[in-house]
Amino acid sequence: MHLLFNARIYTFDRRFPLASALAIEGERIIAVGGDELLSQYPQAERQDMHQAIVLPGLTDAHIHIQHYVLSLQKIDCELPTKEQILARVAQAAKRARPGEWIIGHGWNQNTWGGTWPTAVDLDAVAPLNPVYLTAKSLHAGWANSLALRYAKLEKFRHDPRAQHIQRNKRGKPTGILFEGAMALMEAAIPLPGAEQLAEMIRQALPTLWKIGLTGIHNFDRSLSFRALQILNKRGELRLRVLQSIPGEDLQDVLRLGLRGGWGDDHLRIGPLKLFSDGALGPRTAAMLEPYVDAPENRGILLMNAEEIFAYGREAARAGLNLAVHAIGDRANREVLNAFERLRAYEKEHGLPALRHRIEHVQLLHPDDAHRLAALELVASMQPIHATSDMEMAERGWGKRAALAYAWKTQLAAGARLAFGSDAPVENPNPFWGLHAAVTRRRADGAPAAEGWYPQERLTVQEALEAYTLGPAYAAGWEDRLGRLTEGYLADLIVLESDPFTCPPEELRSLQPIATMIGGEWVWRA
Repeated sequence: MHLLFNARIYTFDRRFPLASALAIEGERIIAVGGDELLSQYPQAERQDMHQAIVLPGLTDAHIHIQHYVLSLQKIDCELPTKEQILARVAQAAKRARPGEWIIGHGWNQNTWGGTWPTAVDLDAVAPLNPVYLTAKSLHAGWANSLALRYAKLEKFRHDPRAQHIQRNKRGKPTGILFEGAMALMEAAIPLPGAEQLAEMIRQALPTLWKIGLTGIHNFDRSLSFRALQILNKRGELRLRVLQSIPGEDLQDVLRLGLRGGWGDDHLRIGPLKLFSDGALGPRTAAMLEPYVDAPENRGILLMNAEEIFAYGREAARAGLNLAVHAIGDRANREVLNAFERLRAYEKEHGLPALRHRIEHVQLLHPDDAHRLAALELVASMQPIHATSDMEMAERGWGKRAALAYAWKTQLAAGARLAFGSDAPVENPNPFWGLHAAVTRRRADGAPAAEGWYPQERLTVQEALEAYTLGPAYAAGWEDRLGRLTEGYLADLIVLESDPFTCPPEELRSLQPIATMIGGEWVWRA
């Protein structure tokens, strides 16, 4: 039994929001209070916290754990110029054997004026190696000629996914792939086996603990699920993981009889993941009106309301809620229309109102701003996207950006917020997201002291609840996670600085000095 005392404990339980001591037995909290716990539990192992700050453990409600751990092995392409990226690829090519894949992530053509790179650019610096670099958004890829040849993209000329292959005037692939075409390339790239990936995830866990994460909602596919199961069976998955199911796997789930919520306190089956559109960066987010800087373009709608509803109706048979990716205002409207029908279907057939969620909710039409709350949907959003994308959003969406990344609007309307990072699209550090949510500013203070569309700023309490209570509710774990209260799992972090009293600009630099999961310290500074 542990007894933490002489601390400033923010419980996130409105009945007693502040405490100074916690008693922990096994994995769970058995008492919350003050100095009286010292006499109530004289046999407990005591730990003087020296007035440190204690918070519930934080959850990243949208992360791609496989892509994230693999990105730690990739070339970092988040650089301001194409030339710098090519120089980095050239260095990798010098170290690589002929025919060995060179993989990278993080480029954004908008940082160098919006001009798309080409396969020829990469051919010049890596002629003997297949090269594939994913964009920061993870909704576009840049390949060289050898990689295009390995992926045999020419045979997909009449496949629907061929629409997502950028071509030159002669009809030849330029090297830029979007959305579904990216899967064609990725199928050609050798992936680690499940055992190897499990080891990579295990080695990355301390990186997540160090930044205060005790849980994640994973949106990678079957390989990562297999790897997570390996770790869980070994007792090495020291993290709470909600695992989504790809939409294309729904029929397999139904045949196997799997149910939403199946699993344990470390690994649980979560929502069915669907995609309604692309992303802002490559201008594939589906829009009601054209992009300001691309008047002929309204993005790509990948699924309409009818198709989403059809999936939702089938998923309801397995008790699976939906998590639908939606960036543009048209995509969000289609998703909302689908959920409106799905709510009526649930009611008509006496089914439970499942905890459906929209992933990203990056841009809404004003007419749709209240609909998530009305439909009791979770707004699964990533605050760091706002500060990363604000200039790109202004160029692409113009005045419509007033309802972009509008988490305060959603909270005020009554929607549940669940915050994440979309790592490796962004850094998974939740304190970077906390800073973005509270200030709407970048690390350098841009764009101004009041932040970008400051009416959307959150309080520290509101933002932290979106990393604790919100993800717990979305996962169906609100009876055991998100609060520090009696009967809950002892997942917590310890800080030296108080996020409720420190200057807002310092939120980004906060870092835990210790992280506990299930009553055990998994990391200490």
